[in-house]
Amino acid sequence: MDGKCCTCRAPVNIAVIKYWGKRNEELILPQNSSLSVTLGMNELHAKTSVAVSSKFTEDRIWLNGKEQSVNNPRIQNVLKEIRRRYSEKNGSMGDGVHLKVHMCSENNFPTAAGLASSAAGYACMVYTLAKLYGVEGDLSGIARQGSGSACRSMYGGFVLWDQGVKDDGTDSLARQIKPASHWPTLRALILVVSDQKKQVGSTEGMQTTVETSELMSHRIVKVPQHTEDMIQAIEEKDFARFAQITMQESNQFHAVCLDTYPPVFYLTDTSRWIIHLVHAYNKLSGTVKVAYTFDAGPNACLYLLEEDVNRVVALVRHFFPPSTASETFVRGMPVKALEPSENERNSINIPHSEGAIKYIIHTEVGAGPEELDPAESLLTAEGLPKTLSAAC
Repeated sequence: MDGKCCTCRAPVNIAVIKYWGKRNEELILPQNSSLSVTLGMNELHAKTSVAVSSKFTEDRIWLNGKEQSVNNPRIQNVLKEIRRRYSEKNGSMGDGVHLKVHMCSENNFPTAAGLASSAAGYACMVYTLAKLYGVEGDLSGIARQGSGSACRSMYGGFVLWDQGVKDDGTDSLARQIKPASHWPTLRALILVVSDQKKQVGSTEGMQTTVETSELMSHRIVKVPQHTEDMIQAIEEKDFARFAQITMQESNQFHAVCLDTYPPVFYLTDTSRWIIHLVHAYNKLSGTVKVAYTFDAGPNACLYLLEEDVNRVVALVRHFFPPSTASETFVRGMPVKALEPSENERNSINIPHSEGAIKYIIHTEVGAGPEELDPAESLLTAEGLPKTLSAAC
């Protein structure tokens, strides 16, 4: 396999049943099961190229154009497990165990801003390495060792990460509940409030929560029923039930963060006005048409049906107008420009906050990771990032 190179892309997933807190830090085993929606890769994805060569003297990795330390324990766990499976399959006949790799990855969305960048990144790393080494079987357990939620990005559609009960984590794996084609009218709007790195990372935040939050134990008791109800809502395509559980889960997660000592604040004033807007719009509509969920960051993911996208985008644009007219405020899938009705403008009582939302990404439920054409490689024939070569 000397001289081989492989390039793949993997999706972002946004949890509707939240993962927060580990029962085993080293193996990244969660305290509760979680469930997510995989989003469309045309709008949100990580892309990774991996090359292997006898000419390489050490393993190296570049993320978004900058070289990172490959000695990160999580990266090492992924590499060791891929090489172990390769060796198990090929024995002494395989040369890949001793060859070094160069990995280059980039995201087409903000990194470390609470948009599940680590999930997509590690899922893509694992999938690409597996393709390169010819490693088969369930890969979600390897992805989990890189970033917990990465195991859910190994599948498209609606994905459940079983918490598992075994101490070695062999049963803490992800599985698809329904494919993306199951609910073709479900849409997501990502409202980017901040594209800056969050002050408290997810790993640090959840560890402090587990150690100090008194509410955490109460939350864990509720999660199994929430999960069962959510799976039923997805199977029946019951949006109102899906939306209610999604919002309750988001609120409960951030309540636990607030109960952490010292408290962890991921939501901002803009985040809270978005929550207010959603509830006001649902009340005005007489039914639940939109659901919000926030991961460990201020950016909102709104779930809604295709028929409501244009109207909701119009409201967001009205109350959170872009700071300059030239900005591409709505990205991704097409949206028809509308203006809110007079009744909507008068009934929804929130302030106008110009520039508070940087942009919106419109996407849908998407597929799992995929291999790309060699022409899309991020690496040169010498195994260096093409972005570095272009800058020289």
